[in-house]
Amino acid sequence: MVKLDILSDVICPWCYIGKTHLDKALAEVPDHPFTIEWHPFQLNPTMPAGGMGRREYLEGKFGGKEGAIKAYAPVVQAAEAAGLSIDFDGMARTPNTLDAHRLIHWAGIEGKQIAVVSALFEAYFVEARDIGDHDVLADVADSVEMDASLVARLLKTDEDRKLIQDRDAHSREMGVNSVPTFVVANQHAVPGAQQPDMWLKVIGEIKSQLAAEDATPND
Repeated sequence: MVKLDILSDVICPWCYIGKTHLDKALAEVPDHPFTIEWHPFQLNPTMPAGGMGRREYLEGKFGGKEGAIKAYAPVVQAAEAAGLSIDFDGMARTPNTLDAHRLIHWAGIEGKQIAVVSALFEAYFVEARDIGDHDVLADVADSVEMDASLVARLLKTDEDRKLIQDRDAHSREMGVNSVPTFVVANQHAVPGAQQPDMWLKVIGEIKSQLAAEDATPND
């Protein structure tokens, strides 16, 4: 198997689109070689703990309403092309995602990381829920058969907060400055929401390489 590390934030629309493209490729090749792990990268590490109004956030980030509309036009187009229906109008707040990343980390311990990431993307982009809210995060945990009451208790503590912040900082120190970023076999960084065809090509090349290695006689 080959490790595929994915640096992402669950409020990043390009990350959602990128995951959708990857999922389509993986569905076409059920015996793909990847072992996948998701890693934290906060788009807004200085976001207030309770988040902020989405309109205020977007207009502040992109220099007003017109700037926000212009910046999001390619996102809307790419989402539609990927077959995604994103409820941008329904999103009232932009959350701080530190707690969501804590949940993803805990899900990884239980082997449910991909399921939680998928559920968080759907909760935020499709259902327009506030994934910074602890009740929402506990509900997401419950939806993938994690212990929601335990998650709720952990979220009230500082458990793994520093771990997530340190992992985020480490990625930035390594030169990551945008997400999604995919790292194949700890060697090849692939930035951006790549199309399924690209992933199918990568999977094919890896499978051919692994097959050649298996066919090489041992001394």
